[in-house]
Amino acid sequence: MAYREIRKDGDEVLRKKSRPVEVIDKKLLTLLDDMADTMYKADGVGLAAPQVGILKRVVVIDVGNGLFEMINPEIIEQSGEQDGIEGCLSIPGTSGEVVRPMYVKAKYTDRNGETVIIEAEELFARAICHELDHLDGILYKDKAHKMYTAKEIEEMQK
Repeated sequence: MAYREIRKDGDEVLRKKSRPVEVIDKKLLTLLDDMADTMYKADGVGLAAPQVGILKRVVVIDVGNGLFEMINPEIIEQSGEQDGIEGCLSIPGTSGEVVRPMYVKAKYTDRNGETVIIEAEELFARAICHELDHLDGILYKDKAHKMYTAKEIEEMQK
């Protein structure tokens, strides 16, 4: 288990576009493992490589239905709309309301080099969109129509 430092808002790496992965090698597999360990340790549901300082198109997501390791992911279909509160490991202490698709179909390569197509709804769809935005240097706060402090979120949950 290895944990990587999660880059915080203001770090320029979070605003850069990631490069596609060309080869799946031991270094990439280690990155995937480290990203999952880091995400779980931080109690997150997703983590993109730029959040640990690596400008590669790689994300890990687990919204409660198992770990998804996505290499060169892309959304190939989306529909519907959901408006909900998001947070981000790179922007601690705040959350925001963001409109996302209710449904997405995504295509990616897994750690074995296989092409995978998945369909996701609700939180899983939101997480995919959120993490893929990171790969293009976009943070959820760029799309949020309302922001909240941690204290405001705590009050809302009472």
